[in-house]
Amino acid sequence: MPGVFFDSNVLLYLLSADATRADRAEALLARGGHISVQVLNEFASVATRKLGMTLIEVREVLATVRALCTVHPVTTELHDAALDLTSRYRTSFYDALILAAALHADCRALYSEDMQHGQRIDGRLTITNPFR
Repeated sequence: MPGVFFDSNVLLYLLSADATRADRAEALLARGGHISVQVLNEFASVATRKLGMTLIEVREVLATVRALCTVHPVTTELHDAALDLTSRYRTSFYDALILAAALHADCRALYSEDMQHGQRIDGRLTITNPFR
């Protein structure tokens, strides 16, 4: 789905024992969308540290994600934008970096379970919890 950005927490539900959430994450991802390298990094970190996945397993899952999504690099421009967003919206820096990447990708929606559902960012990006 062009115009949609995924937070790492939504992608991690692909691996969930909760079949309803795993199926929902899979259906959303199948439509396509956008992610940043930061999202890939966060996914890899949680998958190896908390879920005990091997790097080979992580690479396999992320290869599918990368095939379905446009991946955006983290740049100094996004870093600066994230600092501004952190100040204006009182978010963590890492959440602001995801917001900055979603705005830069001109997305209309950011799927995230951790950020405030329904919040509008810069009047053009809406945070949506796809599991509500």
